[in-house]
Amino acid sequence: MKKVLLMAGLFLFHTTASASNVIIDKSGVDEKDYIFDMHECTELSQQAQKKQTEGGLVSGAAKGAALGAAAGAISGGSGTDGAKTGAAIGVVGGALGRNRSKRQNESSHEAEKQMVVKNCMINRGYTVLN
Repeated sequence: MKKVLLMAGLFLFHTTASASNVIIDKSGVDEKDYIFDMHECTELSQQAQKKQTEGGLVSGAAKGAALGAAAGAISGGSGTDGAKTGAAIGVVGGALGRNRSKRQNESSHEAEKQMVVKNCMINRGYTVLN
């Protein structure tokens, strides 16, 4: 009996943790059916695909070098010093841009998973409050 309660508790914790932003009106709902449906909807939400993070150090350095060389050539220099400076700035800018893009993709992915859970629960007859 203790094992069954422990397993049910772990199952409920896993289901609740992965769909923590979904608020459902559980009045008149059988708890076992709710747990089963929430688990299935959460499993379906895992199929949401993450977007690839674009950019990075190399592409940032290449873009920065090209812009730096162009700026150096326009200003009358050889462009080599401008390319070096532009590449260094591009590396930093590429790293920062990639981190920002990665955070945005993660946020978007989580929102999509939450939407899948909400729609799934609505389709199964539950009242989703958020």
